[in-house]
Amino acid sequence: MPQFKYKGRDKEGKPLSGTQSAVNERAIATALLAQGITPLQIVELGDQEETAEKKSGALDIDLRELLSRSVPLTDVIMFIRQMYSLTKAGVPMIRAIEGLADNATNRRLGKALHDVAQQLERGRTLSSAMADHPNCFPKLLIAVVHVGENTGRLDESFLQVGQYLERELETRKRIKAATRYPIFVIFFLVAAMAILNIFVIPQFASMFSRAGVELPGVTLFLLATSNFFVNYWWVMIVLAAITVAIVFRILQIPKFREAWDRRKLKLPLIGSVIERSMLSQFARSFSVMLDAGVPLTQSLGLVSETIDNAYMSRRVREMRRGIERGESLTRVSRASDLFTPLVLQMIMVGEETGSLDQLLAEAGDYYEREVDYDLKNLTTWIEPILISGVAAMVLVLALGIFLPMWDMMGLYS
Repeated sequence: MPQFKYKGRDKEGKPLSGTQSAVNERAIATALLAQGITPLQIVELGDQEETAEKKSGALDIDLRELLSRSVPLTDVIMFIRQMYSLTKAGVPMIRAIEGLADNATNRRLGKALHDVAQQLERGRTLSSAMADHPNCFPKLLIAVVHVGENTGRLDESFLQVGQYLERELETRKRIKAATRYPIFVIFFLVAAMAILNIFVIPQFASMFSRAGVELPGVTLFLLATSNFFVNYWWVMIVLAAITVAIVFRILQIPKFREAWDRRKLKLPLIGSVIERSMLSQFARSFSVMLDAGVPLTQSLGLVSETIDNAYMSRRVREMRRGIERGESLTRVSRASDLFTPLVLQMIMVGEETGSLDQLLAEAGDYYEREVDYDLKNLTTWIEPILISGVAAMVLVLALGIFLPMWDMMGLYS
């Protein structure tokens, strides 16, 4: 009879491990559950060569997991919608997961779902199996599914998370749509400057040198810039690459990343958009978790991990520590300096009346409306700034090229 090595947790959540003989992995899982142990990993023991090979394979998988990108949010939302429909219709969980894995359009997600189905057959819960694939399933989804499994409302859990992620996706699309125009304008403006400096201005430089006229300062500046572009373009590429590498490395340091994320919230024009979109994400994700039954402190901990801003994430963790010390949510929210007085009042009323999840959802709607208003104003402000930049560039080019030509015309008249 083969030997199996297992890892699990007892009823109090303490980790356990050991070896046991059984016919297959399913028998091991059944025996462990009968003993009150939740199995997390069951591996068949072989000879040393097989064990080494398994370890090597596991290392390769971990490296690929580390280097691979996360599953797109649209694919995750589609998976959640399908799971909601299947669980509501009463389709067995393993059958539903296997069907979605076979028909998944995203290869990475399909592979993860196959693994989840195998782990479900071994006796693991859906949430613990999904937790092994953090690049495929958000932590918020895993937490809400875990509560849904314990309360018997798994279909409602999928519905809540799906609606939240759909709103999050719509907010991202609106921000991208608002920033697409200025990004394109800036890109083509830089491309036009490069073409002028490499191909156009050198032609005028040779003409001015043959004419022997005295060049004004604007023209000398353009000629120096063009000469640098033509002869030292590789220096610009190397400097740009070094700068990007240094900035990327610095932002990996938590202290500097937090300082930069805090500075982003104070940037002109776009700072308010970033801040209010982050607060909308906080309010909505917090509301979803509370409505699903996730404990308050655990909800704040998970929300701090979902916010893509190190400064705001730290402030939310401080809110959690304050609640663990016995302070009220209203007090720690006010001390965080993250919310407007209106939202603080909504949090206070929600905490007193027991309808915190509903009022947090309303706070998310409030911040979302503010983001829409800011995005409209952003386009209104950016357009004249871009037009002024293009006009300034055209003015410098015109003066640098036509002033010497007028002097040349004066010599020959």
